[in-house]
Amino acid sequence: MTEATATFEVQRHGIASVVDIKGDVTAASEDVLMAAYQDAGDSRAIVLNFAGLDYMNSGGIGLLVTLLVRANRRSQQLLACGLSDHYRQIFELTRLDEAVSIHDTEAAALNAVGADH
Repeated sequence: MTEATATFEVQRHGIASVVDIKGDVTAASEDVLMAAYQDAGDSRAIVLNFAGLDYMNSGGIGLLVTLLVRANRRSQQLLACGLSDHYRQIFELTRLDEAVSIHDTEAAALNAVGADH
C-alpha cells in the first residue's frame, strides 16, 4: 500500500512551526511529510507534535531521520512532543533522542526555543 495514511498540519508560532501529526507514519508518508516541512519554511525550530500519532514503523523512523538531516542543513532545531511511552522508547533505542529534543507538551517545546504560543 503506497497511499499515505497520515496528515501533517503546520502552524506557525513566531520563530517556530508546529507540525501536528495524525494517523500512521510509514514510508508512504514521505510526500506529505516533506510538503509539511516545506510549509514550515524558514522557521528556526520545528516541533513535531506526535499527540495524534496512531502508528509509526521503521519506514516512518527513516523519514524522521531524513527530516532531521534536512533541518540540520538549514540550521533548524527539531523538537518532538506528545510521544507515547512506546514511541519515546523507540526514540531512545534509535538514539533519535540525542538529536531531537523531546518534550512532554507542545507548550514546553515552544518554551524551549523561545517561541510564541
